[in-house]
Amino acid sequence: MEKWLESIHSDGSIYFVSNPCPAMNETVTVRIRMYEHAPVRHVILKCLKNGAEFLTGMTKEKTVHGLVYYQGTIEMTEARIQYQFYLVCDNIIYFYNQKEITTYVPDLTYDFVLLAGYQSPSWVQESVFYQIFPDRFYNGDPANDVTTCEYEHQGHKTMKMSWTDEPLPYEKSFSLDFYGGDLQGVRDKIPYLKELGVTAVYLNPVFTAPSVHKYDCVDYFHVDPHFGGDDALEELSNALHENDMRLILDISINHTGAAHRWFNRDGLYFDKSIGAYNNPCARERKYYFFDDENNYKGWADFSELPTLNYTADELRQIIYRNPDSVIKKWLKPPYNIDGWRFDVADVMARNNEIQLAHEVWPQLRRSIKEVNPEAYILAEDWGDCAPYLQGYEWDSAMNYYGFGRIIRHFLGLPDLFLERHPLLKEVSYRMSAEDFKNRVVNHLSKLPFIIWQNQYNLFDSHDISRIHTYTQVDAGEYRGAVMLLFMFIGAPSIYYGDEAGIAGKAGTDQGCRYPMPWHRDFQETDNFRLYQTMARLKTSRLALKYGGMKFLYAAEGIIALTRFTIDEVICAVISVADQTITIRLPLGAVGAALPSATGVSVFDHFGERLNYKVMNADAVELTVEAHKSYLFDCVMI
Repeated sequence: MEKWLESIHSDGSIYFVSNPCPAMNETVTVRIRMYEHAPVRHVILKCLKNGAEFLTGMTKEKTVHGLVYYQGTIEMTEARIQYQFYLVCDNIIYFYNQKEITTYVPDLTYDFVLLAGYQSPSWVQESVFYQIFPDRFYNGDPANDVTTCEYEHQGHKTMKMSWTDEPLPYEKSFSLDFYGGDLQGVRDKIPYLKELGVTAVYLNPVFTAPSVHKYDCVDYFHVDPHFGGDDALEELSNALHENDMRLILDISINHTGAAHRWFNRDGLYFDKSIGAYNNPCARERKYYFFDDENNYKGWADFSELPTLNYTADELRQIIYRNPDSVIKKWLKPPYNIDGWRFDVADVMARNNEIQLAHEVWPQLRRSIKEVNPEAYILAEDWGDCAPYLQGYEWDSAMNYYGFGRIIRHFLGLPDLFLERHPLLKEVSYRMSAEDFKNRVVNHLSKLPFIIWQNQYNLFDSHDISRIHTYTQVDAGEYRGAVMLLFMFIGAPSIYYGDEAGIAGKAGTDQGCRYPMPWHRDFQETDNFRLYQTMARLKTSRLALKYGGMKFLYAAEGIIALTRFTIDEVICAVISVADQTITIRLPLGAVGAALPSATGVSVFDHFGERLNYKVMNADAVELTVEAHKSYLFDCVMI
């Protein structure tokens, strides 16, 4: 590839699009840039309007930091308009879309996209999230603790645990081992969250349910009394907002618990002579999938989690349509939550021949946005969910597919899905740097850029073993993973306790749900300072909030990733290689450089000295030590 091609860049940020969230009929200016010495004679903007292709010439706008900018305009005559760029040279035409540069006309799959009227939760791209599993975070009110043998569920009794106890395996606890964490405890720790740099809190389910995880809800309309009840949520929401922090809640509207009042299986039979059930609960019975033999569908075949049936219009009214529906109630005063995280969203409203997902999710979106246009719609999906991320359904998925699974595999951990199959799990290998880049670019390139900025990036959660509990993960590589978490476009999420080096065990859900180690002085550790430094950079630097993202290197076990505006560039370099390697880092492609004066020492944000040599105006040679990570600011050319 010719070297100048590395400088070609456009995206949907404010630095390349005059209005990333335009209205219908608005005229939008789009830009593309490249090295000022690039051998380009003309730049053509290709748009698709009313199904037809339109080609218009772009004009030179300016030259800044060694990069020349071209601009053109697009009128938003449709809700969604796609575009590409054609770069005309003397003897060849290069075609550029979100994914790549080709010498042939590409299809439309990876086009740049503008959405008219998209209601973006604009605060997300500025945020640092903190995910809390409430029972294990902090006990603010011991008076509401679950006690031993307080109640029985599925034939098992509750257990009150001491805060320093290890969580029990499911076979012993049956998810009924309680530590006493509650919403008062979260409120008490708001000063701690602010010190860490958190600006948004994501709570695992808080609604009334018998288990510790509360995905088996029995009452969507009330907060569990052991968490403090409805008043505690109101108080927490107010306190967070007073401290300029946001709040999103987790909910499963794919299924309920078997103890939910809607679900009554006992004593029912289907009377074929009248075509109805002989039970007064038949109205709610429509909310689930029953057959003529009284069998029902449970999520993932768990009998205690009966799946909801969205063919029932009344269910849709109760869940999200009515003014006092479940979804709307908590978005409104006095609770005023800032969004929803939807559990197992990938399977919701799907049951074999009944496939209603792409009917229900746009309705859900409209119901949410009519209450709060800036509410965040975050969905759980561990796989490729691009069809849901086009501006009409979800704002983001839990970004396992486009970040979490990738970074874990790059660190040498098994892929979360491959390890589930007995044959696939036998093959153990570390993802290459090339594949890291390709998987990220493949995922993002199918999405409108405004959706990139809403991505919820994570590598640990309540559903997956924490990275730092795997002994094979090198400390320097872990630091690199944290750097990338905050460098990636979108919002980073810290899973409670990662900053504290919380204890845990790999391989089980219970192993990633240990109680927060408040008894340790972890705020003086390098690990805490790593998260705190990255959080403060994320919330203070324009490049990390609003800027573009570009891979500058991906080979030999080394990733170099940059975030940038027109006048600011931050670069991260992460190595999982076993040896020291010198790489070419083309900082000029983003208008930047490192100091070239003899005898100048340059250090990164964590005190690591950078060993480099300036090659020319476009690049430096950077020596990267084995298993080391660097994060540094660049100077502009």
